[in-house]
Parts: sequence; structure tokens; C-alpha cells
Amino acid sequence: MNTDLHFFLSRLAGVIALTLVPVVLTAFISMPLNLNHHPGEAATASGRGLLHMT
Repeated sequence: MNTDLHFFLSRLAGVIALTLVPVVLTAFISMPLNLNHHPGEAATASGRGLLHMT
């Protein structure tokens, strides 16, 4: 593989990874807070009813 192409692809992969990490962390940290439970757990019966997430 051409060294310039290898350098470009490695830098591109690094930029994509560094861009997606905060997005994924924010999604997985904020979802249980918005749902009031973890996604794998059964929803508890609460008097609040269904809430819109926006």
C-alpha cells in the first residue's frame, strides 16, 4: 500500500473514531436517564405515564 494512502486512511480512521466516541458515550449515558431505567430492564410501573424524550 502506498505510504501516503496508509497515512491518510489511518488519520481518517482516527478522526472518525474520535468523533463517534463522544456521541456513543452521550447516547448510552443519557438513555437510562430519559427512560428512568436501563434499556435491558423491565419498565417499572410509575404514576408518571409515558414521557416524550424531546
